[in-house]
Amino acid sequence: MLNFKTYLKEEKNTHMEHIEDLIFNEGVTGTRKAINFLQDLRDMLAGHSKNKITATVKWDGAPAVFAGIDPTDGKFFVAKKGVFNKNPKVYKTAAEVEADTSGDLAIKLKIALKEFSKLGIKSGVYQGDLMFTDDKKTETIDGEKYITFHPNTIMYAVPYDSTLGKKIRSSKIGIVWHTTYTGDSFESMSASFGKTIVDKFNDVSSIWMDDANYKDYSGTATFTASETAEVTKILSRAGTLFNSISAPTLNAISADEDLLMVVKTFGNSKIRKGELITNTKAHVQELYHWIHDRYEKEIEKKKTSAGKKTQEDMRKKILSFFAHHDQNQIVAIFDLVNLLVEAKAMIINKMNSAGHVSTFLKTSNGFKATGVEGFVAIDHLTGGAVKIVDRMEFSKANFSADIIKGWQR
Repeated sequence: MLNFKTYLKEEKNTHMEHIEDLIFNEGVTGTRKAINFLQDLRDMLAGHSKNKITATVKWDGAPAVFAGIDPTDGKFFVAKKGVFNKNPKVYKTAAEVEADTSGDLAIKLKIALKEFSKLGIKSGVYQGDLMFTDDKKTETIDGEKYITFHPNTIMYAVPYDSTLGKKIRSSKIGIVWHTTYTGDSFESMSASFGKTIVDKFNDVSSIWMDDANYKDYSGTATFTASETAEVTKILSRAGTLFNSISAPTLNAISADEDLLMVVKTFGNSKIRKGELITNTKAHVQELYHWIHDRYEKEIEKKKTSAGKKTQEDMRKKILSFFAHHDQNQIVAIFDLVNLLVEAKAMIINKMNSAGHVSTFLKTSNGFKATGVEGFVAIDHLTGGAVKIVDRMEFSKANFSADIIKGWQR
């Protein structure tokens, strides 16, 4: 499995896993990582951090935009994710944008090209999430006037007459930067995540920008002694349960890519429906039958005996996990997941209180307050990073037809 630094270098566009999924992805090693991450985040919020770990905010912006200097000719460009293709696709003129894109995307990229060229970038490539261009709105929510921007699922709102609100109102474009790429060629560039970026750029009146680093704007996002004790108690229970599960059982899921895929697919289907795992024993039984039925459908689709046998053999292989491992141990894995999610929820709730931008979900019945998309925890000693996201809130909203997205008209 690729480590984080290698993944960044080879894949460029960072892909990170949810912290609780480390249990499935990496077995014993991943579970230990997840518990350590949560312990370090607890220490950070309790004011006892040793600067081993930092956190960044996941902003729900769209699209992802790159800006920087082409190392082959020294010219400024903007780009979409195609910047790291075998044949890099970058835009250095408005005509190049128009030739390759259309509609709202073309408009946004042309604004980005014009405005970001003023930042004074001398080298490197920077990636950020675009928050707004000409699509800001004025909204009244609970009797208060806001300037809002709604790039994707979450709508961001800033008091209209606040200092930040005035800055956003006067800006032609808004972006949150999160990744820096350096190297002598696009192919060889490596990434660094969780670094301060905006301080490197010129202060441009027509651009509102921030970096994704977590900041406590409220001055109150710190665990109390009782909250620290509660998180510690949950993590202690998780550690005890972790030590009770046999390594072969905990490692079996990560060792079988097919089993790993169906376990996570089943879990994600529950999250999208907003269904909590309230009974882990029943969850495991349902998982078993879901896998059985999933492959039964695949078997029925096949026209030949050979094709049917392939799917039957796959089902038998995957379901052998349940036959070869103690049922109580398998159930304990999902009990462990629940404990990590419980500790994660306390951490997310506290970190959400630090924001200086309000966040809402837009529904047909009005606005619903919500937290940010989530956070990313970065361990500077190991180079690891994981997503800390309230999946039951954000993932459900992301797939819900009841939530109006920013791109819907």
